[in-house]
Amino acid sequence: MNIAVMTDSTSYIPEFLIEQYNIHIVPLNVVFGDDSYREGIDITTGEFYDKVRETTDLPKTSQPSIGMITEKLEKLAGKYDAVISIHLSSGISGTYQAVVSAAEMVETIDVYPYDSELSCMGQGFYVLEAAEMSIAAKPPEVIIERLDEMKQSIKAYFMADDLSHLQRGGRLNGAQAIIGSLLQIKPLLHFVDKKIVPFEKIRTRKKALNRIMGMLEEDAAQGKELKVVFIHANNESAAVDLKDRFDTEHPKMDTMISYFGPVIGTHLGEGAVGVCWYKK
Repeated sequence: MNIAVMTDSTSYIPEFLIEQYNIHIVPLNVVFGDDSYREGIDITTGEFYDKVRETTDLPKTSQPSIGMITEKLEKLAGKYDAVISIHLSSGISGTYQAVVSAAEMVETIDVYPYDSELSCMGQGFYVLEAAEMSIAAKPPEVIIERLDEMKQSIKAYFMADDLSHLQRGGRLNGAQAIIGSLLQIKPLLHFVDKKIVPFEKIRTRKKALNRIMGMLEEDAAQGKELKVVFIHANNESAAVDLKDRFDTEHPKMDTMISYFGPVIGTHLGEGAVGVCWYKK
């Protein structure tokens, strides 16, 4: 069976891996006023953060249309027998449900929508696993079973660096943002039941990052072979520093760098840092 692997733009998989595995991307959108931009097509991540700094109103985000997804699936039907379609958490976006609806409208190809219950490169881990298994000619049911197995061990934590950004997005009121900034509060976030929720509030950026790295080290100390990604919002040096720090102690672990692009960056803000890992 010839299986395609599709995901959305919020997986933020490095371009060379997208090309290497022939991964098909459905873009989400960021909207500044009356102007809508397809993530990764009409606007780069760097351009996005520049634009956010230049405007007083936070951009909005929107999911791909069912019509656009349907058209994508119909094109894939000309080359493939099935599609494994992996998307950001249904608790923060309607993208997954849009794919479910589109799949019901396309009868010429079998579609297997999958809710990653995450986003960013955590979601991307599922995509790469599915791509490798499709190349190995594994059937869709076996691929989905493996993704479910991954879901039991995958962990992701994010530090929001800019409280004013969270306030502009309606996630903090003005007083909370001012007090938090004065106290150097850095909220740690994670996914629970498909939604992003607070994990801990920690004073200072250094302590917040040390907390995340401490949890990663706990899993690494158990002798697990982990796949780890260090994620940044327009602050690559921060992610590189964390990666180098971890690689020094665990030179045989599989690590990589990724980023928070426009859609997720809209909600987390510039300077955010995340770490995600799972048992290989």
